[in-house]
Amino acid sequence: MAYNCITSQDTFCKPRNRAMIKIKTSGQACGASVTGVDLKKPLDHETVAQIKQAWWRHHVLAFPEQSLDTKDLERISLYFGVFGPEPFFEPMDNSDHVVAVCRRADEKAPLFAPNWHTDWSFQVNPPIGTSLYGVVIPPVGGDTSYANLQMALAKMPDVMRQRIDGLKAIHSARLAYAPDGAYGDNAEEADRSMRIVYSEAAYECQSHDLIAVHPDSGNETIIGCAGYIIGFEDIEQDEASEILQELYAWQSREEFQYAHKWKENMLVLWDNRSVMHRANGGYDGYPRELHRTTIYRPEGFLRPESAISPR
Repeated sequence: MAYNCITSQDTFCKPRNRAMIKIKTSGQACGASVTGVDLKKPLDHETVAQIKQAWWRHHVLAFPEQSLDTKDLERISLYFGVFGPEPFFEPMDNSDHVVAVCRRADEKAPLFAPNWHTDWSFQVNPPIGTSLYGVVIPPVGGDTSYANLQMALAKMPDVMRQRIDGLKAIHSARLAYAPDGAYGDNAEEADRSMRIVYSEAAYECQSHDLIAVHPDSGNETIIGCAGYIIGFEDIEQDEASEILQELYAWQSREEFQYAHKWKENMLVLWDNRSVMHRANGGYDGYPRELHRTTIYRPEGFLRPESAISPR
């Protein structure tokens, strides 16, 4: 199946009797900025539909200069799906669904989420998307990197593709959120400002097809990467580790990447079924705070959506 990509730098959408929405691509492997829409105000069906089409086409959307609070973030998230369980984060005090991804200026704990991953892929029904809103952004560093998994699959060498075709990947949060994981017992002494809750539940496993068809774009995509993927069904661990290393090196090639530079009051929405991401440091001595929601599709993350009404 061919990968459907858009190469034009500017796409314009003009709803009847409404402000013009402008979509400008990043010029990189994925990503686009969206202007001409005020997310503080309720959105109508037509506007939501246009944003969804841009999201499925560009995978990562950035909405600059948006003044939003936690209630706004919750409302915006519900245009695209529903809320589900946050397995290892405590939400903010004033919200049931918004999580603060934060770091103090004097924090010495290791950087949170510096390795490539797709959010919560170890769940039975993983989130289709994640939103992140910039509240406090350092003057240097702190970028987020994204890698286009649809493009990586489309350009994959035939030999590698044949090796991974038909594999069912075993996903688990154990390396990160188990008591002996990166954010487990030993991490308590790191004085981390994020509200992370490790758990025995992180040892549980869930299998998903490694290659799937994205239900909204029709493109084939890779679901997840090494880290949350710990092996494959019916394959010995040594061989599985070799495949994961080879795949990880391919997925994360620079040609598939988009480097996102944050600004305060910017909302970013990404599709976990078509990109993986990682956090970058480089801002020691500066605080950083972003507010996050995860967005689920009750029908299933690889099933077409039902009608979801704007709220």
